Amino acid sequence: MKVAIFDFDGTLYKEETFKLLMDQLKKHPVHKKYYGKFYRSILPLYIRYKLNILPESKMKERSMMLYLQALESLTLTELKGFFTGMQDVMMADFNEQVVSRLAKHRKEGYRVLLVSGAYTPFLTAVTSHLTFDTIIGTDIPSTGEHIAMDQPFLHIQGTRKTEQINYALRGESVDWAGSFAYGDSISDLPVLERVGHPVAVRPDEKLRAVAKKRNWEIL
Repeated sequence: MKVAIFDFDGTLYKEETFKLLMDQLKKHPVHKKYYGKFYRSILPLYIRYKLNILPESKMKERSMMLYLQALESLTLTELKGFFTGMQDVMMADFNEQVVSRLAKHRKEGYRVLLVSGAYTPFLTAVTSHLTFDTIIGTDIPSTGEHIAMDQPFLHIQGTRKTEQINYALRGESVDWAGSFAYGDSISDLPVLERVGHPVAVRPDEKLRAVAKKRNWEIL
């Protein structure tokens, strides 16, 4: 079995979704009342990050937690509706080159995975026009229909992506040398190095340097 693994932010989708999530909350006709609470909580975190006191990985993880804390009065059904309402706004910013690659791999029989640090129900909602065999994202801790921030929160990023990929494919015989992976950031390097055909998509400076040095394909 061959696999094709796609990152979301900056790869399948051209923009950064957390900024989009912030804008959606700020402008939402019903839920914008929660934006002030979220903004006040994230501002000290962002300042520490800009002062190089807090690593980027920690800043991203805590930001994801604070966003959920601001919305913890919503049920999971309401949260899903909130995410689904973002799809129309996002459609124009999907990377058509990458979408075409996705369709090509599916036609060729690859097992197609979407792997991202974004919330799993968000990914499911905004990619409903596409087909994946597996979606790996950051799960929202919950009890029944309610967000439960007292439960463990695992933000999927860096080496956690490869761990989750390995878990999803456990028991399968994977032809890694014949497989593809698509990513835009140096943080995607562990996943890109796992396959025989890594593709750097609009890569950041560090990933571009690696891709050029190793003769990887660049979109």
